[in-house]
Amino acid sequence: MEYKDYYKILGVNKGASDGEIKKAYRRLAKQYHPDRNPDDAAAEAKFKEVSEAYEVLSDPEKRQMYERFGSQWQQYQRAQGQPGGNPFGGQNISQEDLEQIMRMFGNRAGGASGGSGFSSFFENLFGGGGRPAGGSPFGGAGGRPSPQQSRIEQEIEISLEEAFGGTSRRLSRPDGSSFEAKIPAGVKTGSTVKLRRAVGGQDVYLKINVRDHSQFERSGDNLTTATSVDLYTAILGGKAAVSTIDKTVNLTIPAGTANGKTIRLRGLGMPKLGKKDERGDLLATVAVEIPQDLSDEEIALFEQLRALRE
Repeated sequence: MEYKDYYKILGVNKGASDGEIKKAYRRLAKQYHPDRNPDDAAAEAKFKEVSEAYEVLSDPEKRQMYERFGSQWQQYQRAQGQPGGNPFGGQNISQEDLEQIMRMFGNRAGGASGGSGFSSFFENLFGGGGRPAGGSPFGGAGGRPSPQQSRIEQEIEISLEEAFGGTSRRLSRPDGSSFEAKIPAGVKTGSTVKLRRAVGGQDVYLKINVRDHSQFERSGDNLTTATSVDLYTAILGGKAAVSTIDKTVNLTIPAGTANGKTIRLRGLGMPKLGKKDERGDLLATVAVEIPQDLSDEEIALFEQLRALRE
């Protein structure tokens, strides 16, 4: 697989801060978003590439792994879920390297408590816990998890649209079989979805991360978006089209609406987790557009208006 320079894709330096990475992603995602570039395959490919880069660089653990293994990171992703596969693309890793990776994730192998000591990274890599020599990846006979084994966790990244409507992911078990994991509507970053007895009779916990959106910012169940309003509508009042996450509505703009004013549209935000009939609100922040390239006649009319206000 071809190595991708995620820093170059986002146009940031290797030492870029989280804020710089987020800012670069938002700018590029907005530029190449499919809604702004309909039927443009090149823009769609670029949008996916930018989203992939942000997915890795915005996650501290993934970013560390990417910086350590470079193109091997891609092979690790490709090898996930393949029974018996080497997740590092055939490259042998020394004990020193292994210990360094575990220190990087804040864990030690084989703690005195009797637990596996492996981080969630290794649980994801091997399908749960450390892989005992000659044994099941779940540490028990017949593929059953041992009582001492820590729970299986898997990080899942989804889009805001998927969080709005609910979605699913097909995940692989260590034996090569797969299962569908359903993710309910309303989840947010930090939500945990429990899949009962999904792997070897053991529960699997999905840790959800919802990607940033180019148009909406999320706060709990509420969404915030910018709404362009022309100068005349802001002064005289009228209607403005506002895109919610699932439709477009007409927003009433009161006369004399100032730039930056926020108008609340109740019940047009995100669905509430476990309460599909309840939704948060949409907060539309007005961005007044100043007319450009005025004609001489228009300039004269504005001057007359200014004179009337003096």
